[in-house]
Amino acid sequence: MSHSSAVTTINQFLKPLALDHAVALNLSREFYSNFKDLCTESLNQFLPTPISMSILRPVGRQSTGRFLAMDIGGSNLRVGFVELLSEGQDRRLNRLLEQSWPILDHLKHENSEHLFGWVGEHIAQVVRKGCETWGLSSEEELPMGVTFSFPMKQTSLSEATLMAMGKGFAITSDLDLGGHLIKGYEQHRTAGLPPLKIAAITNDAVATLVSFVYQYPAAPNQKAAMGLIVGTGCNATIPLQFSKLHKNKFPDLISVQQDYDLLDVGIAVNTEWSINGSASPLRMLGLISRWDDELDKACEAPGFQPLEYMTAGRYLGELARLIFVDFLTTVQGVLPEDLPQGLHQRFGLSTTFLSHFYPDSDKGDILEQLQKEFELSTDSTFTWTSDHADTLYHIAKAIQTRAAGIVAAATIGLLRCADELPDPSEPVRVGVANGDNVEELVVGYTGGCIQHFQDYLKDTQAFLDFIMEKEFAAQGKRIRVKLEPCHDGGITGAGILVPAALASTQA
Repeated sequence: MSHSSAVTTINQFLKPLALDHAVALNLSREFYSNFKDLCTESLNQFLPTPISMSILRPVGRQSTGRFLAMDIGGSNLRVGFVELLSEGQDRRLNRLLEQSWPILDHLKHENSEHLFGWVGEHIAQVVRKGCETWGLSSEEELPMGVTFSFPMKQTSLSEATLMAMGKGFAITSDLDLGGHLIKGYEQHRTAGLPPLKIAAITNDAVATLVSFVYQYPAAPNQKAAMGLIVGTGCNATIPLQFSKLHKNKFPDLISVQQDYDLLDVGIAVNTEWSINGSASPLRMLGLISRWDDELDKACEAPGFQPLEYMTAGRYLGELARLIFVDFLTTVQGVLPEDLPQGLHQRFGLSTTFLSHFYPDSDKGDILEQLQKEFELSTDSTFTWTSDHADTLYHIAKAIQTRAAGIVAAATIGLLRCADELPDPSEPVRVGVANGDNVEELVVGYTGGCIQHFQDYLKDTQAFLDFIMEKEFAAQGKRIRVKLEPCHDGGITGAGILVPAALASTQA
């Protein structure tokens, strides 16, 4: 088969993954409608946090000092101190004594006592270093901010009950997060270490928004509007008015700054937009392929997070593996037993490997990368060819393009749900929810997947630009939704929230 014929064949094969600009535009409108319904009806999505917008916007800017922070993600645990600096300096904060540890699979499969004992051991390690470095008092409680990258319900800013975790973790729901963290720390607290106090608990997407609002130098015509996570998982956070949410979802206690009326300020909402309530727009537009269904059925909780399976780093490599093996065996007639064992193993093809698998990659020739990653047995009659490498590249690119379109469409739908963007039929007013006269809504993003997987970031911005152009250009005003980096927002947001929480009142 000629190279051009091979490209035509794989492109035909990948049609179930196709998502062009026009589809993304329609998807954004469907997400808008879907998100409005989830705000008022879903009990496990669009979860109000105990952080009011009065806390979120000023977010402790009068505070300075060093604050203990922890970030538990889908892949890593990070603990350190966040130093908030006074106004007028070149930077707003420093990260000090920070350490990071991978959360290995055996830990994910452990029960809560083992996992949080391991977490507590590493918290104690960093606190001990803080005592040695700055002479922290062993008598006074040390307040800590916590970012936890999993669904949870909160009754107050310092309390959280876990829901089902996902991302390969075996821990079930209805677990008191703060209590388990304190218990794990106390197991490893030695003489000279202070007791801990959980000052603030938040989700990674909320922490990213907090960090982004705090650090982003917005111009007069800009607004830091939303936090976006596309790493191991996929999630977003945005401030919403109380009127958009079902009253049964309100936390018992909400942190506000003094002299603010709670009903006027609104609340930061953790959307958990990847959970199954958001699947209907994807199915309505025929975007869930047979490979997505196959991946879903093999997951720890089938049907739990369909949007995440199509957009996030934990799953994109596995999706590519399923498609690649399907193509090799059904189209090219390769016998399954002739393929390397790694291609038959779940998660045997990693998203990290595919991130740099493209022509002219700094990792080298793609055929050589493929040969090295999936070595063939010496007695195999099958050999890797350039066409095989090109096929895998086309699969990775198709998966990434679809993911970028989905994330862009969901972003526009969410901004519209928050009244940051109007319905296309309405007069153009950006930042409606807060009466702002801005022309650029800025979305703070973080996560290795959107940063490094093929052209994920560039294509997401291109989809955003197309949707905004189509929706609003005819009305004579150019509005832009702009992606800006907010890396390490999980740990910095947790640190920023500590003084804000301590200084706030609860309504």
